[in-house]
Amino acid sequence: MGVEKIDHIGIAVRSIEEALPYYRDVLGLKYTGTEVVEEQKVRVAFLEIGESHIELLEPTSDDSPIAGFLEKRGGGIHHIAVRVDDINENLALHREKEVRTIDNEPRKGAHDMKIAFIHPKSTSGVLLELCQEPEETH
Repeated sequence: MGVEKIDHIGIAVRSIEEALPYYRDVLGLKYTGTEVVEEQKVRVAFLEIGESHIELLEPTSDDSPIAGFLEKRGGGIHHIAVRVDDINENLALHREKEVRTIDNEPRKGAHDMKIAFIHPKSTSGVLLELCQEPEETH
């Protein structure tokens, strides 16, 4: 299926400015920037941890999925993302195995990654994101 590694862990926060100092200044993770992903209605701060990343996810509107998550559960781990070599093939295998997905087709995520989410009911309660690097970096 071509799962390469854990790409990142997404952590829902109410404010990147309030959360960032812990990860950057206390844990000493390298902060590599922030990006707004309009389609997801989220602002994302990226921190390197080994070959993986932590993404701090802040909603940019009240109807953002992250805003809904924060309202229901408060801050914390939102999802785990795994890097795949072919997201379309991976989604087809999920459908073939009758795994419940949130996305039937990939959509655009941060850093122009192709992403798709697998429903937590199929993954023992974990929101799992599949992500594939943009074609030009492949």
